[in-house]
Formats: sequence, C-alpha cells, structure tokens
Amino acid sequence: MIPTPTPTMLRALPAEHRQRLMRFAREVSVPQGTRLFEEGGKADRFWIIRTGTVELDMHVPGRRAAVVETLRHNELVGWSWLFGPHVWHMGAEATTPLRAYEFDATAVRLMCQEDPALAGTITQWVGDVLAHRLRSARTRLLDLYAPYGSGAHA
Repeated sequence: MIPTPTPTMLRALPAEHRQRLMRFAREVSVPQGTRLFEEGGKADRFWIIRTGTVELDMHVPGRRAAVVETLRHNELVGWSWLFGPHVWHMGAEATTPLRAYEFDATAVRLMCQEDPALAGTITQWVGDVLAHRLRSARTRLLDLYAPYGSGAHA
C-alpha cells in the first residue's frame, strides 16, 4: 500500500480562499507538554502546525491515553470544530515546542455561512484530512490485529 500525503491547506484551498482563511489566523507558540484540547471538550479552535509536533490521543479507561497519530508541519490539528456538535473526539498534546496558526472556529464558520464556495473548499479539505486519518488508523489497526498485518510492508 502506497502512503498518500496528508491533505494540506496549501494544496487543498485555492489562493483566494487560503488568503481569506488566513485573515483569521493568529500565530501562537505552545510549550512542549501543553494540552491543546481534551476529548469531550468544546471544539472552538483549530490549528495549522508551522513547526513542532502534536500527538492525537484517545482516552482508554484504566490506562494511559492511547496515541492515535502524530501531526507535523502544515498539518491540520482539529476537525471537530467544523461538524456539530462541535465537541472534540480526541485529545491533543504538543510533544515538542509548537508554533502554529490558531483559528477561531466560530469566526471561520460564520465566514463559511456567508460564502458557500469557500465553505465547500474548506469542508472538502477537512473531509480529505478525515479520510486520510481514517485510512491511516485502519492500516495501524491491521498491523496490530490482522494475522498478516496490513500488507503495507510486503
């Protein structure tokens, strides 16, 4: 199985839409070990990583949180802000010092309501990110639990 690149905003959005979205960007620096959000919390922001890494994790009763994926440069952190009920489905932690663009989700959703073309490209981008992450999770699960793994290493 050939890995596909993560859909980035740069590749997914036309220049005009990218520029409009970036008007809502705020540059932030986040120390290593900082929790960006917790599973079940209100999804009111999202980030695009400039430098550093973020681990997405899931709560596992009676155990440490299980790391699901590590995100890096140009990757989207958070998609729950776009889809109701706007609650995080996972947690996220900066595993290195992080520099990122942070976006106010409410402001971006309002902008999307006013511009259906922009809403379509942003929804397509975030949907592509979700599909990529689901494929990655499937491959990891097959590697862990299938009798012969995912076949990706053959």
